[in-house]
Amino acid sequence: MWKYEKSLQYPINIKKKNPKLAKIIVTQYGGSQGELAAALRYLNQRYTMPDEKGRALLTDIGTEELNHVEMVSSIIYQLTKDATPEEMKAAGWEGHYAEHNTALYPTDANGVPFTITYISTTGDPVADIMEDMAAEQKARAVYENLIDLTDDPDVIGPLLWLRQREIVHFNLFRELYEDYKKKGYDQKK
Repeated sequence: MWKYEKSLQYPINIKKKNPKLAKIIVTQYGGSQGELAAALRYLNQRYTMPDEKGRALLTDIGTEELNHVEMVSSIIYQLTKDATPEEMKAAGWEGHYAEHNTALYPTDANGVPFTITYISTTGDPVADIMEDMAAEQKARAVYENLIDLTDDPDVIGPLLWLRQREIVHFNLFRELYEDYKKKGYDQKK
């Protein structure tokens, strides 16, 4: 079922340490619109899809989202690698440092820990796919906001790539949504 390749979908090679930037990018790791929430949402929803097409799409995208978790984690790790306690404090990340040092921990940019309440599933395939389309658009918007907050090309490159994948996923979900509407899956039987 799984084939794990020990490489990221897009290379991450950040040359400049920047804990302040890492503190906001962490939202795409553990925030409500982040990659971890998307991966878990899709991998859970796949079980209640009415056909193999929906199950396969949610499995494929959910699995890809796990790679995106790795990419965002790599960005955060590289931005905080060898950061001193003073640098973490100056970045407003002293609370994180106190509990985790520079280790990864899923939170949003405000330090709110990841929660399972970010994951939505209703068992209604049309409602769930519509939720997934909205999730992809929200994640795209967050990536655009993050891009606006940096001028580091080593960070912008992967963020642009991740933003583009959100658009691809949205379009794939939209195709499935239209197919399910046509098949009448949105009507109580």
